[in-house]
Amino acid sequence: MRLPLGGARQRALLALLLTRANEIVSVDRLVDDLWGGEPPRTAVNTLQYYVSQLRKVLGAERILTQPPGYVIRVAPGELDLHRFERLVERGGAERLREAIALWRGAPLADFVYEPFAQAEIARLGELRLAALEERVELDLALGRHAQLVGELEALIREHPLRERLRGQLMVALYRSGRQAEALEAYQDVRRALVEELGIEPGPPLQRLERAVLVHDAALDLEQPHAQSPGQAEPSRTILIAPRGSEGLDALVSLAERLAGGKPGWEVIIACLTSAEALGTATALANERRARLAKAGVASRAVAFTSASPGEDLARLATEQEVELVLTDCRPGEDVRAGDLRAVLAGAPCDLGLLLGGRESPDPGPNRPVLVPFGGAEHDWAAVEVAAWIAAATGATLTLAGAEGDRHTRKRDASRLLANASLLIQRAVGVATEPLLIPPNADAIVSAAEEASLIVAGLSDRWHLEGVGETRAEIARRARPPLLLARRGLRPGGIAPRHTLTRFTWSIEDSR
Repeated sequence: MRLPLGGARQRALLALLLTRANEIVSVDRLVDDLWGGEPPRTAVNTLQYYVSQLRKVLGAERILTQPPGYVIRVAPGELDLHRFERLVERGGAERLREAIALWRGAPLADFVYEPFAQAEIARLGELRLAALEERVELDLALGRHAQLVGELEALIREHPLRERLRGQLMVALYRSGRQAEALEAYQDVRRALVEELGIEPGPPLQRLERAVLVHDAALDLEQPHAQSPGQAEPSRTILIAPRGSEGLDALVSLAERLAGGKPGWEVIIACLTSAEALGTATALANERRARLAKAGVASRAVAFTSASPGEDLARLATEQEVELVLTDCRPGEDVRAGDLRAVLAGAPCDLGLLLGGRESPDPGPNRPVLVPFGGAEHDWAAVEVAAWIAAATGATLTLAGAEGDRHTRKRDASRLLANASLLIQRAVGVATEPLLIPPNADAIVSAAEEASLIVAGLSDRWHLEGVGETRAEIARRARPPLLLARRGLRPGGIAPRHTLTRFTWSIEDSR
């Protein structure tokens, strides 16, 4: 049944609400997304008119007014996207095929050139591709390798630097008795990666090539429970990209703690520089790679010249399917411009900006990680990254919330902190401590005196507000550095390996 949904902006409003179904979307957010940075003076009234028109078509009970905005109510199973995500989470070849069959063309095709839709289009495209890769993996286990070759070749034409697809094609060719073509497929991806990104294939593909060369029995279908050298332990990657030599050691130190001691994890050190500094940057990257190797951390290093480092870094994060990008930022620097804007807007994974501080981050059992927490979506992004750091280092996670105000009868945030603590303990097993403080920069700076690191969320309005005055002041004054966490489209570093969507304990469970 087709419904008359009105003009382009009214349809865009419906799309915005549906991409956040059953969540309150603020009026400010809707106005920004619908009109960009310069909305007309009548924007709020026009928005109210669009809502009233949609209610006439969809029913008054479908779109509710809930301060500070609106929420669209969608029942379980009503939205194809929700059905797709549930089928993906349940797994299995048939369910994945059923999930992929729900797609009818490109996501949000009516808004492909609209800025507000770019992040969601990228998220949905990534989710569909991950589901396809998982279904291919299961089909390989079922012996359908011969039928998969053509499909994989078509997918690789669309995503030529996607290493998992390349590995799956190699396995399909090898099992079809085409060993030489499997080896040529490896050379094809190696040439593409070196030419486009200046980097060698990751350890899984390199191991797979060696397995094909020696006819490793683990590749044979007769051993369905044996793990393929190229696919069973896919690397999970942290990409660090210093914007100058002064930030390199702090980023390496943090990445070493996050990846150290975890099988299947690796660190990529990427130095994007000028032609004059290329030799120095290469030497620095290789020295830090050797340091990581000595500490038992798998790593790769690359340095190359770039006229658009932010865009190239976002592309590298996309093609290497990394879980976290770590880069640095000077206190007071405007993230709304230049290479920082490009990487913040383009990287599909979680991203951490390290700035300020009079010492390097050094989390440990006696050095807590501090998270200013107010329950907003970007605060949960900070909690996910901070919980990962705490779990990797044995540090306590301190959640700082606002104390009560007896004059306004505003209650304190202890209940909110308790709920967050229960979710974190259930998901990660990390101890948390609540801390009630006045909601201002002075109090956070004072509370962080004994901390090793402050982790704060970067609002999704960063493109309009920058890092925000309070965060900028904390970065300038606090003793430990501040790590600003921006939530990405892909699952975070503490999500289970098989998960294709965001880790479910985060924002959804908190509500």
